[in-house]
Amino acid sequence: MRQITGGDAFWIWTETETVHQHLSIVYIYDQSELEEPLRFKTILQHVEERLGASPIFRQKLLNVPFNLDYPYWVNDPNFDLEFHVRHIALPQPGDWRQFCIQLSRLHSRPLDMRRPVWEMYVIEGLDNVEFLPKNSFALMLKVHHVAMDGVTGAEVSFDLHDTEPQPGNPRRKRHWRPTPQPKTSELLARAVTNNARALFRTVEHLGEQVTNNFRGQFSDNNAEQKPAELAPLTRFSQDITPYRVWDAVSFDLSDFKIVKDSIPGATINDVVLAICGGSVTRYLKSKNEAPETPLTAMIPISMRAADEIDTTGGNKVALVKVSLCSLEANPLERLRQISAQMQQIKEESAVSARDMMQFQAEMPATTMLMAMKTLSAHFGPGKKFREQHNMLITNVPGPQQPLYFCGAKLAMFTGMSLISDQIGLSHAIVSYNGKVVMSALSDRAMMPDPAFYADCIRSSFEELKSAATKAVTGAGKPRKPEKRANPAAS
Repeated sequence: MRQITGGDAFWIWTETETVHQHLSIVYIYDQSELEEPLRFKTILQHVEERLGASPIFRQKLLNVPFNLDYPYWVNDPNFDLEFHVRHIALPQPGDWRQFCIQLSRLHSRPLDMRRPVWEMYVIEGLDNVEFLPKNSFALMLKVHHVAMDGVTGAEVSFDLHDTEPQPGNPRRKRHWRPTPQPKTSELLARAVTNNARALFRTVEHLGEQVTNNFRGQFSDNNAEQKPAELAPLTRFSQDITPYRVWDAVSFDLSDFKIVKDSIPGATINDVVLAICGGSVTRYLKSKNEAPETPLTAMIPISMRAADEIDTTGGNKVALVKVSLCSLEANPLERLRQISAQMQQIKEESAVSARDMMQFQAEMPATTMLMAMKTLSAHFGPGKKFREQHNMLITNVPGPQQPLYFCGAKLAMFTGMSLISDQIGLSHAIVSYNGKVVMSALSDRAMMPDPAFYADCIRSSFEELKSAATKAVTGAGKPRKPEKRANPAAS
């Protein structure tokens, strides 16, 4: 039995009937090289063999009465694999549009929080998708954000797959047994002790912050802090409904690198941000709704160390705000401005982000619950915070070698993020085996034409790639790299 953190509790206590705090990972497989198509029974057996890779698969949340303390993860004594893994098929003709509609509907449904917080859908019938052979199928893995962030999602994805069609050494099955449910009196006794300790640590942390702020007031280098600016109002700056729409576009990673290399110090993530800024602007212009101020985005930044691997799940991310420089008509100049901005954000936000994560971990559960209710409210500080952002953009690098599931080759790897009130648009970007897939999720009422928005993403990328190609080869010579301190790695 292990307790979740305050940062993890955020995703439970901010969930509402319309705001669903789960993520989805989408895998599409080519089984043309298999002797015969996979049976659902084979897939179910494969998933069962990999359940031991992460405790999130068999563990459920145990709430403390009256939310007096953070919930605990306990092994589910009534775990039922066939409840979590479901088998469906697309209707004829089984094209990409029908696939997107099906995924949107599945993603719109909240998870059952009384069980382990995940579901998997085996989807057959992808027979008329242009880039796939007949008999291709997909897996959709839905996991609540309390159990997984982008980095742990990539780790779980790797654990479900093999690096060769028929691995020589089968993975060792891990022993599992149910956890006895603790008594209510035990949970309440722990809550008293935990809250007392947390209250002491919170007061100590606040004392340090007040001291640092007091010293900062008399520092010659202390810059006057300006109030946070609101993002421009768009059609995505409204309260959302429970219904989602989704689409995705695939690109060659080598093309992204061409664009990246055209601006010294730029990263793949900077290219992603530039494309998103261009695609949303293009979409809003088509509706005669282009804003007069730059669009902004909320960017999750992983706070895990480079060598830190955590199979227990949970979240270690910080959220930062970035301008997408969307009023800049020149796509390369927009990329240059975003790159410079992101470099500064990374240098300035690392320490403050770790402080915030520590503060969340030390805060008593009752205080955190009140804070989360405030953040998710339709009025007040929570609404003001959400109004500072137009969209969410998350970029997770995936493996650059082919992966296999029951011998079927993983042909496409992408994701579905989440949206919230006033932030009704999100982008999930995943790179895998030489490809980059950019997917967009929105509210059905806000974006009635997701396929058109996918075209906007393509057009924004083509515009950026064309400008980058001309910049590198236009004068017949490569551009001389500019000197820049500590360029960020892509």
